Amino acid sequence: MPYIDAKITLPVSAEKRESIKSKLGAAIAALGKTESWLMVGFEDRYDLYFAGKKQEKAAFVAVALYGKASDSACNSMTDKICSILEEELEIPQDHIYVTYRFVDHWGWNGENF
Repeated sequence: MPYIDAKITLPVSAEKRESIKSKLGAAIAALGKTESWLMVGFEDRYDLYFAGKKQEKAAFVAVALYGKASDSACNSMTDKICSILEEELEIPQDHIYVTYRFVDHWGWNGENF
């Protein structure tokens, strides 16, 4: 049950959203999960300030995961997320933050896992 929430400073077309979503669907394997349970959300044209300045190209990506993942798996996923956003939207990797939250209780279909 992973969820990836991407806040992006740029406008993101439907075509780009689909491409990024598909690439994240493949990348989620780094955390031992599959796209069949992945939910992705986009919030574009989002104001982000970094080092005291409003950024033209930046992103904040939050990954929520039912259960746990190792440090090396998270490091691999961060690399994949940064590469995808750089490739698709030309956001410099040093203007992307990625956070992880591990959840013990995750609800779906009227009950918890």
